[in-house]
Amino acid sequence: MSDVVEENTVASVHYTGTFPDGEEFDSSAGRDPLTFLVGHKQMIPGFEKEIMGASVGEKREFTLAPEDAYGERDEGLVQTVSLDQFPGGGVEVGNMGVAQSEEGQMPFTVTAVEGDQVTIDYNHQMAGKTLRFTVEVVAVRPADPEELAHGHVHGPGGHHH
Repeated sequence: MSDVVEENTVASVHYTGTFPDGEEFDSSAGRDPLTFLVGHKQMIPGFEKEIMGASVGEKREFTLAPEDAYGERDEGLVQTVSLDQFPGGGVEVGNMGVAQSEEGQMPFTVTAVEGDQVTIDYNHQMAGKTLRFTVEVVAVRPADPEELAHGHVHGPGGHHH
């Protein structure tokens, strides 16, 4: 059984994510560790790259530039639409939603409401941000064939679709 993070393993990690100024944006502290199938695009690219080869018990600290995290902001992904596009009204800055497009579902955040115009931003909320992580690998195991076929981790007792 492997105790090193590599492609097609299931890694469990405790982590804390902060911005360069030290403000914490997420942490597994006080919760179960984050568990994911390595090499199957379940994590931002830089995160996986930085923990590859880490052994159980190893701690790593690293900083990810936007291109290795959630990408650069794209102002072309900010649009103004009519308020009547939101049935039921009640639209407020900070509301999140999902639009259907030819490419599938696209999450967005409402960034402004002015009269009957609503500005929506399809960029990920962390786009354009540099992120710092402290990560401790707490467990690694080989992925089972069903997990590899499905492209995600299954919990105890298997997984039912």
